[in-house]
Amino acid sequence: MYFTTTEGPVKDGAATITKNMKQEKITLALVDDHQIVIDGLMSLLKGNDKYRFAFATTDATEVLALLQKNPADILLTDVMMPLLPGNKLARQVKEQFPDVKILALSMSGQGDLVNEMIEDADISGYVLKNIGKQELLKALDKIAGGGIYFSEEVLGEMQRSNQRKKQTDEVHLTDREVEIIRLIEKEYNNKQIAETLFISERTVETHRKNIFRKTATGSIIGLVKYAYEHKLI
Repeated sequence: MYFTTTEGPVKDGAATITKNMKQEKITLALVDDHQIVIDGLMSLLKGNDKYRFAFATTDATEVLALLQKNPADILLTDVMMPLLPGNKLARQVKEQFPDVKILALSMSGQGDLVNEMIEDADISGYVLKNIGKQELLKALDKIAGGGIYFSEEVLGEMQRSNQRKKQTDEVHLTDREVEIIRLIEKEYNNKQIAETLFISERTVETHRKNIFRKTATGSIIGLVKYAYEHKLI
């Protein structure tokens, strides 16, 4: 589902001036798989003198074609969409429309996902959907001016994610050890792990001892908690 907006005909000089002023507005495009989110964002910006919508759609796979027909300055995109995730869409948009700035919208600021979108798609901002009108306008104004904007919650999660990654790197878990951690989380015993990985039970036991030592955990629950916190699972 999508729609586009168009300007009406120009009949006189005054109208020409009005139209030119409208053309100076910053054009937005919006994609979110929930229509209620689209309605809410459009309601927030309705009547704004600085911004207008080129189109809005609930189908991420339509965005590239819509941008071709209805150019936009800033694309506001949901992050978690079933047909085409926001990170992949952002990458495609940047490849075909490098001048389009991208503002990611999400229910949560998962640090690893934010970092991925920054590195792969060069997004200009990332905000949570719980922000109010003033912060949304602040984000759009900064991005439209060539800057970047990340909400405080997102910046905090990015910092925590980077810290977790640093801690994981310092622990130096091997790929095999990570495999075993994932099987432990699935409640595999030593024999099942050995059969799955085609290694001996004694080797599994050695790996388990090394894993507990490296992660400074003393129980299965503690290890699983560590694995989730450090995005190993």
